[in-house]
Amino acid sequence: MRPLLANARYLVLIAVIGALAAATCLLVYGFLQGIQLIAGVVDYGAVSSKGAKALALEFIEIIDLFLMGTVFYIVSVGLYSLFIDSTLPLPDWLKIRTLDDLKNKLVAVVIVVLAVVFLGKAVTGDADLMGAGAGIAAVIAALTYFLSVKSGKAAEK
Repeated sequence: MRPLLANARYLVLIAVIGALAAATCLLVYGFLQGIQLIAGVVDYGAVSSKGAKALALEFIEIIDLFLMGTVFYIVSVGLYSLFIDSTLPLPDWLKIRTLDDLKNKLVAVVIVVLAVVFLGKAVTGDADLMGAGAGIAAVIAALTYFLSVKSGKAAEK
């Protein structure tokens, strides 16, 4: 039973490959969408303040794709380094030694994604900006509290 359980960790490769495929897809799609947007702007040629707001919103949506791709990449690298190879050469800020490290990195990226979502709503002049802002702020506050409690428990050890 011991060898079976020891080698069962390689099942995590399914999640690693899936998350890496999702990251690649989102990043490539965002890049292609950005190229297409730039080509459309150059082709259209007209400049206006209304067009600038629409353009800014479309670029914010592309940034959102890049951030989501980054989330999936961090999940992929984190699971791989936790279960398969802890010697994976990574920058210090991306080194993941525990499942809590992975969760903390994900929470931090989710907070940034939420901020970008709010920025997109602000640029479009969303009618319910206050409601959306309050909801996003509540989630960010809860996630920040989660991170602070986790770091407080880690400091006690």
